[in-house]
Amino acid sequence: MLENARQNLIRILQNAHAGELAAGFAYRGHWKSLRESDEKKQIKIIETEEWLHRDNVRKWLTELGAEPRRLREAVFWTIGQSLGVLCFVSGWFLPMYFAGRLESQNILEYEEAAKYANELNMKACEREMLEMSRVEAQHEEFFSRMVAAHRLLPVTKKFFGWS
Repeated sequence: MLENARQNLIRILQNAHAGELAAGFAYRGHWKSLRESDEKKQIKIIETEEWLHRDNVRKWLTELGAEPRRLREAVFWTIGQSLGVLCFVSGWFLPMYFAGRLESQNILEYEEAAKYANELNMKACEREMLEMSRVEAQHEEFFSRMVAAHRLLPVTKKFFGWS
């Protein structure tokens, strides 16, 4: 049972490590595509927090004797770079919407990681995962506020989910 928890935690952390890479590059492109504003400043802060999450995840992978998956890292590097570039051509709404939707998934991912860390009696890891989940919830709230009144929100939610 503990080995299952360990393997599940490693899998989540490997996915999160690659995901934070994509998010970091996507947010970098996102804020660079915007004019100076409070919104741009907030997305810069979010980018920094995503890189910190990646560092934390890497620390726990090392603690567990595991490594990031190279192929997944390469794929997510490409995704992050591509999304960052697309922010310059896709307009404002879609990057904001999908960032919020992604953050909502990250909340659950880190909560699940905390559950497995608890099973393994890794209390410091559990606390960090819960803290990262809390920060991801703040990110989701920011993006949710940004798109709340947009005219495309109802139809986009219909096709892609995220409430």
